[in-house]
Formats: sequence, C-alpha cells, structure tokens
Amino acid sequence: MNGILVIDKPQEFTSFDVIAVIRKITGQRKAGHTGTLDPNATGVLPVLLGSATKAQDLILNHDKTYEAKFRLGLTSDTLDIWGSVTSQCESHHAKEDLLEILPKFTGEIEQIPPMFSAVQKNGQRLYDLARKGIEVEREARKVTVYRLELLSFDEDSQEGKLAVECSKGTYIRTIIDDLGKCLGCGAVMTELRRTKACGFSIEDCITLDRAKQLAQDGALEECIRSVESMFAECGYVAVTDAQAKRFSNGGPLDISRTYLAKVDVKDKEIYRVKTKDNRFLGLGIVDSEKGLLKIHLHT
Repeated sequence: MNGILVIDKPQEFTSFDVIAVIRKITGQRKAGHTGTLDPNATGVLPVLLGSATKAQDLILNHDKTYEAKFRLGLTSDTLDIWGSVTSQCESHHAKEDLLEILPKFTGEIEQIPPMFSAVQKNGQRLYDLARKGIEVEREARKVTVYRLELLSFDEDSQEGKLAVECSKGTYIRTIIDDLGKCLGCGAVMTELRRTKACGFSIEDCITLDRAKQLAQDGALEECIRSVESMFAECGYVAVTDAQAKRFSNGGPLDISRTYLAKVDVKDKEIYRVKTKDNRFLGLGIVDSEKGLLKIHLHT
C-alpha cells in the first residue's frame, strides 16, 4: 500500500499513536507523518505509506491552518489549559481590544519556543527538561503568520476563537500567550484543531475509526491518495516513452527535448514528470546550467 492517508487525528492521541494504528490495520511497516500534532490537538495529519515515505523530506508546502480557542485571565506552564496554572486574574476585555492588537502578531514575527515543545537544546528535547523543572534560554525564531482572524469572542466568559494561517514551526500556544501578555491579563489556549496541512484540508480526512472500519471491509485503499497529490502546485511535463524509461532508470532528461524548452524555466524549479497516458513517474528538478531535468524523486 503506497500513498497518503489523510487522518483527522483524535484528541489524546500522539501523532505516533496514529502511525501505530495505521501500521496495524494496513500491515504496512513503512509509515510516517508530515508534521507532529500535540496529543490534545485534533485535525489534519497526512500519513505517508510505503514508497510515499520517500517524499517526506521533499514536501514543498509546509504552511498550516488552525482554529484555536483561548481564554483570557489565565496562564499555565504549557501555555494551554492542560498545564499547571501559573497565574490567574480578572479579565474584562472587549472584542475591540483584541482586534486592535492582532495586527502586531501578523506577518513575519519572532517567537520564543515554549519549554513544553519538541525543540532540541544541546541534544535534549525542551519538554524533557521542562518535566524535570528545568527552564533554559531559548533563541527567538522567525515565523510568518499570513492570517490571524478573531472568529468569535464572548466578553462575559472572556473566551474566544482564532483562525490562523502560518508557516512551518509556528506555535499557536505562543501566539495566544503573547496576546495575553500584550493585554496584561494572560491567556491560554483551550482547544486546537488543524484544518489544513500540506495542501490537504479537513474535508480530505477520514477519522481513525473510519479507517479501521474500511480496513476491515477491505476498502481502505480507496481512500489512499497518490504521492503526486502532495505536489499539485508544481507544473508538470509529459515525456515520451523513451524519456519515461530513462527517467525511471535514474537518468536526467534533456530539457531542450521536452515541452519545458518552450517555457521560461528557473534553476532548481521542480516539475512533476508524467507519461503520455498521465502516469506519475516522479519529480524533476531543473539544472539550468547543464540544461537538464534531474531526478528529484521517482516512484
């Protein structure tokens, strides 16, 4: 079984728990995922199976979209509701207060990774240090928040919901914590749902229970998406039978002998390589100096 199974990860499952379940029901030992979700988070988790795991390090679209709930007037050691409370105060903010500060956290911003995260410091995971009560200095990282929208806010409960579109490595907990600091009352994340990852959305997902049932019915393969679907944003070039054979055997293609000779290709640009009958062979990367389309990935 080769391809991508897009799972709606349930709460209280780690990403590796999901992989373990998928391995068991498919009998496929070669499996991996494209981006960790915290155990208490839910949503889009693309699982790569079989030969699709070769594409894991080649994914071009690392942007993510989330919906996150939060509460003002509270802070915790994990920056979310599941941690130990570190401060609590009365909060009486209006919706307009939040709308006023959201632009400060939009665009390219710097974040300090939370102590309860998988970031490594001197070869140790921060969360391992945090569990021992050790806090270390962390370097700020640049991330990009493309959209930060307040979907709702209840002024009585001081609870709200955000929509966030962001680059790889963005911590939604940290955005919420920083919002709370900016307002002077503190804030924690109370729920997190990833709605888009690697170009896949919630609508593309099946639940883990559904996957189990389909596997029992022998119908799970119908939900497996092609490796090519992860690279839909790339252009493609159709090749002759001889070129297809050469590419499949690991040989580069002469760009001047392909359709790409008619377009303005850029160095290191990536194209899907397909046969005349639309079969996906893999990815080619442009070497403009040599005029070649070299193998980047082949299935």
